[in-house]
Amino acid sequence: MSEQLKQSQFGWRYYMVLAMFAVLAVVVIGRLIYLQVESQAFLQDQGDRRVVRVERIPAYRGLIEDRNGEPLAVSTPVQTLWANPQELIDAQYAWGFLAKSTGVSESSLRDRILRNQEKQFIYLRRHMNPSKADDILGRHIPGVYSIEEHRRYYPAGEVTSHLVGFTNIDEEGQEGIELSFDEFLKGEAGKKRVIKDLRRRIVKDVGLIKPAAPGTDITLSIDLRAQYLAYRELLSAVTEYRASSGSAVAIDIKTGEVLALVNQPSYNPNNRTRGDVPNFRNRALTDVFEPGSTVKPFTGAAALSSGKWKAYSKLDTSPGYLRIGSKSIRDMSNYGVIDLGKIIAKSSNVGASKLALSMDDQYLSSFFRKVGLGQATGVGFPGESVGMLPARQKWRRIEVATLSYGYGLSVTALQLAQAYAILGSGGIKRQVSLLKVDGDVPGERVMDETVARQVVQMMEGVVDVHGTAKKARVPGYRVAGKTGTVHKVSAGGYQDHRYLAMFAGVAPVEDPAIALVVVIDDPKGDMYYGGQVAAPVFSRVMAGLLRVKNIPPDKTVETYVGLAKAATPDS
Repeated sequence: MSEQLKQSQFGWRYYMVLAMFAVLAVVVIGRLIYLQVESQAFLQDQGDRRVVRVERIPAYRGLIEDRNGEPLAVSTPVQTLWANPQELIDAQYAWGFLAKSTGVSESSLRDRILRNQEKQFIYLRRHMNPSKADDILGRHIPGVYSIEEHRRYYPAGEVTSHLVGFTNIDEEGQEGIELSFDEFLKGEAGKKRVIKDLRRRIVKDVGLIKPAAPGTDITLSIDLRAQYLAYRELLSAVTEYRASSGSAVAIDIKTGEVLALVNQPSYNPNNRTRGDVPNFRNRALTDVFEPGSTVKPFTGAAALSSGKWKAYSKLDTSPGYLRIGSKSIRDMSNYGVIDLGKIIAKSSNVGASKLALSMDDQYLSSFFRKVGLGQATGVGFPGESVGMLPARQKWRRIEVATLSYGYGLSVTALQLAQAYAILGSGGIKRQVSLLKVDGDVPGERVMDETVARQVVQMMEGVVDVHGTAKKARVPGYRVAGKTGTVHKVSAGGYQDHRYLAMFAGVAPVEDPAIALVVVIDDPKGDMYYGGQVAAPVFSRVMAGLLRVKNIPPDKTVETYVGLAKAATPDS
């Protein structure tokens, strides 16, 4: 082949290859132009899908506070550590450190990682102190990350636990106000776009999608000072008398607000490892009992309201007992001929029974129902008991009689406190509230004002030197109240040597401001009467409440002189 032909073939091939490269270059450039111009939005989206994430913005749960703004439940920021097992599986050198730092055994952590190695998410430790979490994150262990959450904290601890309640680890209400107002408190989480690096750490906030909406703050009616006082005194009494439990409820008579509500035994809501589930019960609202003699003032009020009796009316209780069929109703002594005030002051079962039997057999139960006995208070607390007040077509005489001195019905401590608040208010029934109330609360009249005032004055005789509850007196103040001591009920009937000791009352008598009920369940030993066990608690708690509310004393020098004269023996 000639040299000329060879050169011709080489030139042809050269230009062909060159043309192919030119075409390829045009295609590549064209593709690049297409990608940059026509598909820019698509490529940007695909890139963002790999680095841009939507993050949850936790919402602050609403604050719970007392009537003066003292915090009772707050949410504090915490860190929650989590891991991607697919990444952490290759960092076995750090497993021992992680286990120790998160409070678990190394074998337990190893098992969790290996068991979930196909997954991309496991919790390492929820709700860690931020500084401790930062120490772990500072090690840059592959597959270990954190998210911000909130943990509920209760500054007053067990003092307010029965009322405030608690949340679970996800800040969902489980008991008390936390549960009943959960929808208001929980708020609504927000969303934001962020850019994350290969270790899934947020490197930049891109934009807000939806702001977090904090929960609504709740202001309770209780005064934390009064709550501490009532808690301390109730705990002291339950401990001293080795009682099974106890409750105390104080109500502002003018507004219906609950100023203090405590129970024993209690629990610490800040303790996540709770083993005291039986103590969660808010006994003042959930536990029912027969009120015993604490209802006698209402029996007296019913008698006065019926028009058949006057405050000065006399009634013969001789010989100290009353037979109805095969049953006998007895007094502690033969009180002879006494008026309505003495029936209450001496706690005469015979007198109360004769009053009740003198009225229509439906009248007394109807009157009890009007003042809220055996009826739900409507406070909206989870698990509140209704109690029991029989509604019979026909009452037997013995049933009417026993009802008059507090047997055959059941109430809660809160219901009883509401009833006494009605007496103190001059016959006005106001809605009981666990939330702070602003402004006047009109209420509903359920009892004649004169009748209510007369009964309050009669109850004052219970705490004088001749009454059954001298230990309920409050220095500087006139107090009106009533003792109650009832046998506990079991499946086999009434128990002979187990009692419920109570005292319920109002103060000051001149213008009642506070109603208070104290219940001591099953005191042990020789002292078990309401006047012995519950009355002293009432005295100390009421004294503190009156100071907290800045109620001026109403006991004059003349009052003290009168008490002194009453204490001298009859000539």
